[in-house]
Amino acid sequence: MPNATRLKVRASVPARPCMWPGDAPDWNIAMSETSVLRYKPDILTVGLDIIFCGLNPAASAVADGHSFSHPTNRFWTVLHLAGCTDTRLRPEQERRLLGYGCGITTAVGRPTRRAGEVTSDEFRTARPGLEATIRRYAPRAVGFLGKHALATMLGKREIDWGLYAPGFANTPTWVLPNPSGLNRTFTLDALVRAYTAPRAALAQGSSTRPATTARRRLDHRSTNVSRGTSSRR
Repeated sequence: MPNATRLKVRASVPARPCMWPGDAPDWNIAMSETSVLRYKPDILTVGLDIIFCGLNPAASAVADGHSFSHPTNRFWTVLHLAGCTDTRLRPEQERRLLGYGCGITTAVGRPTRRAGEVTSDEFRTARPGLEATIRRYAPRAVGFLGKHALATMLGKREIDWGLYAPGFANTPTWVLPNPSGLNRTFTLDALVRAYTAPRAALAQGSSTRPATTARRRLDHRSTNVSRGTSSRR
């Protein structure tokens, strides 16, 4: 069961950018200076099962004050159907994710209306800070949402989907499709299959790295993918 003492969010480590790959259309969403300063993309604590890392904060997330809040983003639905949560959380319930052993961060901290506005130099510059964050919070795994951030930080032209064997910051790493509604390459079912893979791997390997704090594990439910949710983005 979740432990209330674990629900603490990173304070001293500077927020790094991570934008959910393609979480637009955000052209008409206003990002006021106040909303940018108020928004904190990181939902983290020590010893999580997995930290999901997006590209950078989307304009919609900054405006709403919560991650993956755009109506077309499928992140919360996918986590539920993949067995990571036993209910479909709403964006405003994002801190409950910690109780399921999951966290959220970004590769780059600068909010943008389009993921393409983040430059390669920004990703490369952000790498040391992101590595420091992963080492500090020591999750069992990291899941990059999309290939671009990881590939750019590592100086690679291409990275395959799924388990990235070399890892990142000495942590097992998965490359997962972006759940953004703009990502029309992946259907809802394809996203659920992709996100189920790290959950299943963590469940099978749970005895090799015991949790340091009591919490609900990622293997709390069977992988039973519902077909009743629309894949509309």
